[in-house]
Amino acid sequence: MLGNGFISGLFLILLTGCSEPTIQKLEGPAQGTTYHISYWSESPVDDKAIKADIENEFTVIDKLLSNYRPDSTIETFNSVENTESQEVGGEIVSLVKIAQIVSKATQGCYDLTIKPLFDLWGFRGDALTIPKDLTILTTLKQIGMEKLEVVDDTHLRKKQADLKVDLSSIAQGYSVERISKVLAQKGVTNYMVEIGGELQTNGYKPGLQPWRIALERPLPEERIMQKVITMPKDSPMAVMTAGTYRHYFDNHGQRYSHILDARNGRPVTHNLVSVTVLISDPTVADAWDTALLCLGQKDGMTAANIAKIPVLFIELQGNELIESRSDALNTLNTLTIH
Repeated sequence: MLGNGFISGLFLILLTGCSEPTIQKLEGPAQGTTYHISYWSESPVDDKAIKADIENEFTVIDKLLSNYRPDSTIETFNSVENTESQEVGGEIVSLVKIAQIVSKATQGCYDLTIKPLFDLWGFRGDALTIPKDLTILTTLKQIGMEKLEVVDDTHLRKKQADLKVDLSSIAQGYSVERISKVLAQKGVTNYMVEIGGELQTNGYKPGLQPWRIALERPLPEERIMQKVITMPKDSPMAVMTAGTYRHYFDNHGQRYSHILDARNGRPVTHNLVSVTVLISDPTVADAWDTALLCLGQKDGMTAANIAKIPVLFIELQGNELIESRSDALNTLNTLTIH
């Protein structure tokens, strides 16, 4: 899983083709990364109001989910070290419910309570700290989705008082969903919303042209295009990509990924470098891309096929990138990847 502040996906580029003056564009910093929004409407909309509402929505989400704000809802929950029920609101409870499903499907590889392990390895800062085996084992006693209980639609309870929750592996997808809803509420049905490489499109560009998205080649030293996705025109579609190739530490000839396996408390060591999930729900997609990257290609493919999720896997074998597709992606006919 990726820690808060790390982009849990590939850098994706919007292929705009010919410039269309009717497309409005918004961009700026958000959530430790950047956002880019392109939209247009066949009927008049209030662009100033749209921009203001989007900025306000980012503020609301930050106050809710940020692990860097001690006054955020999730950090308030983390700071209270007891096993009593705490009110966190329906948004966080819904995210935990999604994460519980994905965690179970990955045998615990994906886990929102992994926060202490990121701190232990030093992945929050610029320096890697390689912990001792005993320290990892001790920290693992603090980890486990089964220790986090959903009490009701607005309350969570820690079964272990020192439990800490990190929502960053699902927060950007949720943010994409929230911002997309702002546009829809303002009457905009043709848009592309991207936050830190995670995105969703709906509708099409002027002239009935589809949105086209480029996936970057998943190698640290390269900034070229690997694939182009032509998005569907008649339904929303999220493109969520998690990768190991941008965020890692090299230490004495060994590379350590920022993707931690919650089952053993260590960075993953497999050859899977990129996972792209393509479904309509950006929040669910964001959880799954991280989870499948944690599992690796073989186990990830099995999990994706069981869950019937369209996924593109890319492995690095020697100097060669090997692609494979889940069954659901092979039969998906609403978009094209080339």
